[in-house]
Amino acid sequence: MSTASDLETLLFGRRSVRAYLDRPVPRQTLERLARAARSAPSGANLQPGSLHILTGAALTALSDNITAVAASGAPMADEYTYFPKPMPAHLKTRQREAGYALYSALGIDRRDLEGRRDQFLRNYRFFDAPVGIVVTIDRDMGSGCFMDLGMFLMAFLMAAHDAGLGATGIGALANYGPEVAAHLDLPADQMVVCGIAVGYADPDHPANTVRTTREPLDVFTRFYGFD
Repeated sequence: MSTASDLETLLFGRRSVRAYLDRPVPRQTLERLARAARSAPSGANLQPGSLHILTGAALTALSDNITAVAASGAPMADEYTYFPKPMPAHLKTRQREAGYALYSALGIDRRDLEGRRDQFLRNYRFFDAPVGIVVTIDRDMGSGCFMDLGMFLMAFLMAAHDAGLGATGIGALANYGPEVAAHLDLPADQMVVCGIAVGYADPDHPANTVRTTREPLDVFTRFYGFD
């Protein structure tokens, strides 16, 4: 019987972490993770994507700003399409199941609209992680460069997991990308793609007990020419 490799163990062990210990992450560690992530494949070696890494007062200021904007009901940006429009029924079911699993773990009832809203707003506080990262991409990059950016981000998440850190991507940050860019005084050619929360996972927090399922192999894979 074959056993899982170290890489497979890392891949299957990684999860989205939405609650963190009050413990700082050294800059040297984050520099090491960023360098490792940049080794990801890149078509024509264009290396798309930039990381804007914040902690301490800088992170608090950004979080306070964007949380206030989101809570005010300000219109969301639509600089790129994340989800299908319209969302197919089978994908909508998958999305709802993931959301219900998180809310259930946190004791938030389906009818508790205020509780669900407050939990969603925690995206803009980077789930109170000690480190928040804003991910941007040059607007002139082609659509295919988002594939390279995805590999870059996955490499960062895996490097963080390997270093004993927890992390989660925050796609919701792009909802207020222009406000994030203005706060950080980013160049006009940079588009906010997502955020990443990074820190040491709180092992006792119910949010970190949630596990989402993945499709079985025979659903998403076809083999040709094999016996």
